[in-house]
Amino acid sequence: MSRSQAYAAGLTRGEVRAQLRAGRWQRVWTRSLCLHTGAVPMEGQHWAAVFEGGDRAMLDGASSLVASGMKGFEPATHRVSVPRGVVPLRGPGLDVRRTRRWSSADLAASGVPRTRVPVAAVRAAMWAVSDRQAALLLTMPVQQRMTTAELIGRALLAVRRDRRRELMHAVVVDLLGGVGSLGELDVARECRRRGLPEPDRQAVRRGRDGRYYLDICWDAYGLVVEVDGIHHSWATSVVPDALRQNEVVLRDARVLRLPLLGLRIAADDFFDQVERGLRAGGWLAAA
Repeated sequence: MSRSQAYAAGLTRGEVRAQLRAGRWQRVWTRSLCLHTGAVPMEGQHWAAVFEGGDRAMLDGASSLVASGMKGFEPATHRVSVPRGVVPLRGPGLDVRRTRRWSSADLAASGVPRTRVPVAAVRAAMWAVSDRQAALLLTMPVQQRMTTAELIGRALLAVRRDRRRELMHAVVVDLLGGVGSLGELDVARECRRRGLPEPDRQAVRRGRDGRYYLDICWDAYGLVVEVDGIHHSWATSVVPDALRQNEVVLRDARVLRLPLLGLRIAADDFFDQVERGLRAGGWLAAA
């Protein structure tokens, strides 16, 4: 229990000190008490770590995943997130940090205060000691059926800047089954299902450097859709992709970018944009 809980239960500070001096209880960091002198179980450590962070603290990252039941991984420290304005604490095996990412909406519904599994998986990957560990911490919760790749993908959309952002996108796309279900035929099938015109096949354009292919286009309505896999973020692709898009725009076509991850987890939103682009080009839905 926390010291404040002990005092709220009627114990005085003197009584708490007496129990500690007599060796019947033991301190856990600075704000928690263990009411025996044996090893502190993991669940007790989790609660003690949260007590150290204060009323709005929650386990985060890999610590939250372990508290939610993930097996096969032991974090080096108990990571606790607190909002800005809270004094961070450090201790052996304890890492309480302020974070701008703190949000009460991320709190798990029950149990020790901790971030929800999808959010915890993304943050565990961000804070991992290596890219390999980051990929592992994204994969294990899905393998152990604690969450789904789709939910992790949605949590990942909230990450605007991070050195592992591209890696995390690639791992989540792999967990979702790769690019196989986003082929030309699948997009055409989805358009038919939604009552949209099918895109043109094998769309080829000529630029100053020769021929190039467009992912999806509707020539009659001046609309082009480029599906961006993770490779579109690589340095070798950024410039060619930008030049190609500029050429298309200069020829009076609208270009929509559809990130592969977003298309997998927010298809309705993206196809709504496709429909708006088609209507802007003159397409009228059948009555």
